[in-house]
Amino acid sequence: VSQVANLTLVSSACDMVSTAYASTKESHPYIRSVCGAAEKGVKSVTEATASCVQPVMTTLEPHVAAASEYASKGLDKLGEKLPLLQKPVEQIISDTKELVSSRVADAKDAVSS
Repeated sequence: VSQVANLTLVSSACDMVSTAYASTKESHPYIRSVCGAAEKGVKSVTEATASCVQPVMTTLEPHVAAASEYASKGLDKLGEKLPLLQKPVEQIISDTKELVSSRVADAKDAVSS
């Protein structure tokens, strides 16, 4: 999970969502109260679940470690094949706009000639 969270694409997307969430909460009082209640509920459920899950996780730890190692290797391969994962969302959007603009310009030129 931490390896996925550290991918530039994922972390920048999380930052964007977090900023949008905070901005929305700040500018809309009704949404702020709903979000506040939801956050408290999630926190309570997380705390309650953590104590129940801990004994199970201790038992499953060797299996989780093996799965984690396997997933880590898969993510490394995925990162090699998809360099896009190492770019921030803003750059991907910018590159996509640039590519689309270029293609549209090429199409206009082809139609004109």
